[in-house]
Amino acid sequence: MRRQWAAREAQTYGWGGLSAVSDATGISRNTIRKGMAETAERRRKPKSAVSTRLRRAGGGRKRLSALDPGLIAAMEGLVKPTSRGDPMCAIRWTCKSTTNLSEELTRLGHPISAWTVGDMLKAAGYSLKSNRKTKAGGAHPDRDAQFEFINQRVQQFQHLGQPVISVDTKKKELIGLFKNGGQEWRAKGAPDEVKVHDFMDEDLGKAIPYGVYDLSQNEGWVSVGIDHDTARFAVQAITRWWQKMGDKRYPQAKKLLIAADGGGSNGSRCRLWKVALQELAARLGIPIHVSHFPPGISKWNKIEHRMFCHITQNWRGRPLVSHEVIVNLIAHTKTRAGLRIRAELDRGNYPAGIKVPDQQFKALNLKLAKFHGDWNYTLLPSASKN
Repeated sequence: MRRQWAAREAQTYGWGGLSAVSDATGISRNTIRKGMAETAERRRKPKSAVSTRLRRAGGGRKRLSALDPGLIAAMEGLVKPTSRGDPMCAIRWTCKSTTNLSEELTRLGHPISAWTVGDMLKAAGYSLKSNRKTKAGGAHPDRDAQFEFINQRVQQFQHLGQPVISVDTKKKELIGLFKNGGQEWRAKGAPDEVKVHDFMDEDLGKAIPYGVYDLSQNEGWVSVGIDHDTARFAVQAITRWWQKMGDKRYPQAKKLLIAADGGGSNGSRCRLWKVALQELAARLGIPIHVSHFPPGISKWNKIEHRMFCHITQNWRGRPLVSHEVIVNLIAHTKTRAGLRIRAELDRGNYPAGIKVPDQQFKALNLKLAKFHGDWNYTLLPSASKN
């Protein structure tokens, strides 16, 4: 286009225009002559036959993949070794960014820029990928059978109008001006400013939300603890749920079913969990049935994707600056499906490291189920185990 423009200027100038335009623009006389020839050719051809393409087909600099036949193979050899397990690749233990790939390709005798590496990767069908949580770890051989056992138990309790709850501890949260994941609509240029480093504030500490989700009523209770996530704290949260919500919903309750994870403060191997539940069963005067999910399958617990996920969504992008803020954000979590949650701060002390001696554990009114008694058991309120 430049040479054709210069050619038109020279023709408009008239005699001596070629030299004048060449001197004024620095474009060589031969280039201007070439532009004149192209302009004359476009005028001779009919308008329908004139192409908008200025460069001849096949003109211009060749692609690096054409000039360097081994480039693509070398690039794919650097991208793929991690999956093939090639320990000899120099880039195996570094971030495979376009910059690192271009440097390594240049070292191997294939000089190329990071931008060109990106274009070649896209052309070859590669794209940026993140990790995806899909592997649940080693599956227990009785995993499916335990799921079926829990499902049948839940249906039986619900059919009889008896309470069924799912319990778990939500992720502990730092209290203070700390970054909270997610985004929230705000005025342009007015984001919440938070601390650069996530070092726990010694005065504010952490919040420990322990949740109780009622599967039948689609209601939840969250006790926000400030001490330790222990079995005593977990059972106290269940007790508060019963006092504030459960007793009113199930005035004629004759038994209670708890679905819990296999580890943590409500783990199947935690003796203190069973001791505290035994005390609760005696206080309520009803047997408490417990079923644990198999190891490594905690995400299947109903409370995770029916209550906790909505709490996280409700406070996304907001710094959790105080206990009051956390309790209010949890308590105002709602869904179109009708989920309602009540929350309360638990200022109690729950010391960690409490051991339950064998004699005390053997005295429990504990009845093990025929199928996986380590996962399924009942705490009876009376001394009878029958």
